[in-house]
Amino acid sequence: MTFDGRFWFWIFLAVLSVLLITLLSPILMPFVAGALIAYLADPLADRLEALKLSRGLSVTIVFIAGLGVILLLLLVLIPVLSSQLQQFAEFFSDNFDGTIRQTLVPYLEEQFGIDPSVLGADQLISVVSSNLKEAGGFAKNAIQAISKSGFAVLGWVANLVMIPIISFYLLRDWDRLVAYIHDLLPRNIEPVVARLAKDSDEMLGAFLRGQFLVMLALSTIYSIGLWIIGLNFALLIGLIAGLVSFVPYLGLIVGVAIAGLAILFQTGDAFQLFWVFVVFGVAQMVEGVLLTPLLVGERIGLHPVAVIFAVLAGGQLFGFFGVLLALPVAAVLAVILRHLHDSYKQSQIYRINVDS
Repeated sequence: MTFDGRFWFWIFLAVLSVLLITLLSPILMPFVAGALIAYLADPLADRLEALKLSRGLSVTIVFIAGLGVILLLLLVLIPVLSSQLQQFAEFFSDNFDGTIRQTLVPYLEEQFGIDPSVLGADQLISVVSSNLKEAGGFAKNAIQAISKSGFAVLGWVANLVMIPIISFYLLRDWDRLVAYIHDLLPRNIEPVVARLAKDSDEMLGAFLRGQFLVMLALSTIYSIGLWIIGLNFALLIGLIAGLVSFVPYLGLIVGVAIAGLAILFQTGDAFQLFWVFVVFGVAQMVEGVLLTPLLVGERIGLHPVAVIFAVLAGGQLFGFFGVLLALPVAAVLAVILRHLHDSYKQSQIYRINVDS
């Protein structure tokens, strides 16, 4: 196998790109978030352009409509979620000690003959209870601590303001940027790169849009279901479980754990856990039978292990920026690996192995 100058050029370019991403990762979050928003909104702008509207007007309509929906949701949800979060922490801190001592410990003694003193249950309960009492004021203390650091506040505000600005300009010039990059491609590899880009766009766009809709639908189902069974913090727990469901089964595990503890502390009746399992079981069936096949599709769905690995690897390497970029990169890599697999099956190396 021979290596010409082009090979080493691409190796150098890849190493330089990784190095730059590593060095600049602390400031890349608003740019990546803005690019994702522009990418997801581009089809809407294209549809408006098809109605004979200019690109600028189409982008303005999409941007204002999207920003209005987000602001409306924030105005409605943030006060409710803030109130529920504070009540949730106080509720747990007030009920943990009594519920565990009066319900769980006697149950373990009666059913399994476990002596709590052997396990150090009293000390464990006291430690956890004391930590939960401190958790009630965690959000307030965190906000106060952050507010004392002007640079931290300024950085967060700057990032939040930059995201819509970056997304607007990228969305306005999206088609020109794509055409410019396409024009820069070496002509000998342009057909392959164009085909891979097309396949990646189809997979990534459908996956991200579909997964977002699945998360929204699951949040709604969880919240309504938990509200029906009488859980006081249905909206908060439902949203948390729905938002983390982009990692396979994480939403189910987190939701069942938090909702189970909440319903147990609220009612003191272990049988109520059955209804929590019913809510999340029904939601999982709806997701598997209806939501994922309809909104995401089996063809473009990433393997659950690949999703988990991508999210953990992205977070480990680049922090929150890496988590944000993990699924798009995984989707593109899946397309490239599929292309390499197909190329290998058609290569002389594979045919020699088969013939021999």
